[in-house]
Amino acid sequence: MRIRKKKWAEPELSVCDFFVKDPAEHSGRWAEAFPKKQPLFLEIGCGKCGFAGQLALKNPDRNIIAVDIKIDMLGVGRRTVVKLFEENGRTQDDITNLLLVNYNVEQLDQIITKDDQIDRLYINFCNPWPRARHKKRRLTFPKKLEMYKTFLKKDAEIRFKTDDDELFEESVEYFSQSGYEITFITRDLQASKIEDNIVTEHERMFTEEGKKIKYLVAKQKA
Repeated sequence: MRIRKKKWAEPELSVCDFFVKDPAEHSGRWAEAFPKKQPLFLEIGCGKCGFAGQLALKNPDRNIIAVDIKIDMLGVGRRTVVKLFEENGRTQDDITNLLLVNYNVEQLDQIITKDDQIDRLYINFCNPWPRARHKKRRLTFPKKLEMYKTFLKKDAEIRFKTDDDELFEESVEYFSQSGYEITFITRDLQASKIEDNIVTEHERMFTEEGKKIKYLVAKQKA
């Protein structure tokens, strides 16, 4: 997603308690970056943080790392999270189980390692990169699925959601090629009525346009 330059984004993030200024210093020790040691959830390509904010709010017993390459997007995300918490009678001081990280997912294994042992990975509405020469940039491309194995627990879930038919069907193949077992799949998320589904900004927008949301859960094969 493209976003206009936000001159206020970096200054606001620089004084934000839940923004990580130097991700590398937490490599292999992300559990210690939170006040309380809890299962670690990771969202990559978190965008405006509508999903990550809701996830943190609804799951105080989970620690969430939300990563995006665009600092301006994370600036908007910080405001989104603060607003979500305030609308639910909480304050900024209550945002203790969420960290925003500005980093390129292509090199994610440089800051998150096997010692971090991530319990769950979320990939929501990532760029579909439809052109053949760009498909290797997809967050579900086999090379990346192999990289995720370096820091995911053996029984960890990857939860993937998209509106794009081609990306979804080809990703189903990617997961299979990379040694993952798909434990749940639907090509119409709204009709499946999953109890713990968190509706993102993109999901609401695409649903209103009449697009069906595709969703799957995958784990590494034993």
